[in-house]
Amino acid sequence: MSNSTMIDRAKKTLKTRTAAIVAAGACASVAVTGAAVAGGQGGHDANADRATATVAAKKDKDWVNPISDDYELTGTFGNTGERWTSTHSGQDFAVPTGTDVHAIHDGTVVKAGGNGAGDGPAYGNAVVIKHADGTYSQYAHLSKIEVAVGERVDTGEDIADSGNTGNSSGPHLHFEIRTTPDYGSAIDPVKFLKDNDVNV
Repeated sequence: MSNSTMIDRAKKTLKTRTAAIVAAGACASVAVTGAAVAGGQGGHDANADRATATVAAKKDKDWVNPISDDYELTGTFGNTGERWTSTHSGQDFAVPTGTDVHAIHDGTVVKAGGNGAGDGPAYGNAVVIKHADGTYSQYAHLSKIEVAVGERVDTGEDIADSGNTGNSSGPHLHFEIRTTPDYGSAIDPVKFLKDNDVNV
């Protein structure tokens, strides 16, 4: 691994960890505010406020969008046409090549590499992450992969750069949610993200 790659990786890890520290500080602030209200310094139901704030803070960190920059949703899940052998198995986020791609949730990388990371050349360079709830997220057509199989990733961590590899009609991220790590188990990724309070 070159020095510049290691430096880029270290910078991205620092950025992700800094965001986690800031989020933890916000949660602590919520807890202190809740304790002050519970101590009689507020005129409303402290337990309800604390529960609401805790749930909101937890959801903010639970799942994120794979793209934080501006994007356009293009090829949608279930589309048919000459570009796909059956139906489109994911959601396309049209972004310029080199746009940061983020892990939507904590997990472990189970696939990473060219040839769709084993799912076929149509995906180009791809990454698949297993999450604790038993789902898998897949990120494809990547120009650069920044993680390796077996690596643990954090919610929002930069894992790759978007690209135009494989069966791609232009620069974008192809994103899937799967019930197994393999092709053929995709479910509607936009519905999944929305069900997990991610604004898509």
